[in-house]
Amino acid sequence: MPVEVQNPIRFERDTVHDSYDSAAVRRFWHVLGQADRIFKRFSTNFYGKISPVHFFWGSFDLAVTRFNGRTAPPRPGADSIQAEAYSHECISAGFWPGNGGYGKAAFYAYAAPVPAGLSECKLRGIGGFNRDLGEFLLDYDDVRRAPEPERVVLEFLAETYDAAATCCGWDRVSLDRRDEIGAAVTDPS
Repeated sequence: MPVEVQNPIRFERDTVHDSYDSAAVRRFWHVLGQADRIFKRFSTNFYGKISPVHFFWGSFDLAVTRFNGRTAPPRPGADSIQAEAYSHECISAGFWPGNGGYGKAAFYAYAAPVPAGLSECKLRGIGGFNRDLGEFLLDYDDVRRAPEPERVVLEFLAETYDAAATCCGWDRVSLDRRDEIGAAVTDPS
């Protein structure tokens, strides 16, 4: 049974969603491959616990999540999966193809639980905080139009992590890699 969609139909009974656009699938696969490579590069400058880059098949988003080791307060109304997923403080970043409340393909970043002041943080580069969704967004179309798309995404990831980790009071000295390798992460050249 599909999840994260309205009015799901069991796969073996679904005769409504039976089209296949191979060119669109190939383009999406290429975007996911590029995002995976960027997320892996971004992951190299963090010493704390970090997830592998992972794919959510229900919403088709790709993400990577950093944890600081502190337990988080229980999420109100969370089901068992959400309760486990957010049992510890985390900062997550990812890419989704335009589903959900935003409606456009975008890179995203958020902290859970959301710290006070995060929505007031301004980014130096492209993208910003979306109050409706409670997270930072960087439109994929803006990335595509940028002269250096990879640099734009890496800067977005670094800036949103910096804003969230600062607002959350994370132990940056212990968690962040601050040597020449850490610095090279944001330099895609």
